[in-house]
Amino acid sequence: MKKNLLLLAIVITLAIVPLFIQKGAEFGGADGQAEEAIGEIAPDYQPWFHALWEPPSGEIESLLFALQAALGAGFIGYFIGFMRGKNKQSEEKDNKVSHAAD
Repeated sequence: MKKNLLLLAIVITLAIVPLFIQKGAEFGGADGQAEEAIGEIAPDYQPWFHALWEPPSGEIESLLFALQAALGAGFIGYFIGFMRGKNKQSEEKDNKVSHAAD
């Protein structure tokens, strides 16, 4: 329990400290930086394809990104919990078999 709380505190610290160190900085995504780099390297570059749907605003784009992250985290959490439960059940079954053999 203490180990989990320590890890949680470290994660929160890693997320918050940059906001105080770089006050007023713009924390943009890698997509914008990549687009700028491509524009500098090859100004006549044409994308291979365009988005099928463009979100109407940045807020909706952020919402969809957060929803995707939440679904991914939920799936990973479910999978880890499922596997832990499966392993625990298997260990209990093995213990019952070994105690029955004694």
